[in-house]
Amino acid sequence: MSGSEFPSLADKTMLEEGGVFAPKFDKDGLIVCFAIEARTREPLMVAYMNAEALRLTLETGVAHYWSRSRKALWRKGDTSGQTQKLIEMRVDCDQDALLLMVEPQGDGGACHTGRKSCFYRAVEGGALAFRQT
Repeated sequence: MSGSEFPSLADKTMLEEGGVFAPKFDKDGLIVCFAIEARTREPLMVAYMNAEALRLTLETGVAHYWSRSRKALWRKGDTSGQTQKLIEMRVDCDQDALLLMVEPQGDGGACHTGRKSCFYRAVEGGALAFRQT
């Protein structure tokens, strides 16, 4: 599915300062999406959306994503129970990245490893150090 159901803005000022939501999808029809916990602002995960996933997220209030590896639409939590209730969506200045503030459901996990966040390791001097999440 293409992003044609969303408007396209050529005018840079309108894109950056206007009130029209005109997400810019990449050449593969995807837009990067950062999900954070709405209450704590803790980063949870990075994923991608195509136009259908974005539309469904806006319509249902539950995060939907596009799996690049499976090449399939998925509603976060369908198999794990870890759905993400959309609290607020923001778009960056040039509308090519989304920030989802979500309320995690289930036990609050977002990562496929079973952790709360996909960001459970810190880079320290070129090595990885595990952090609590």
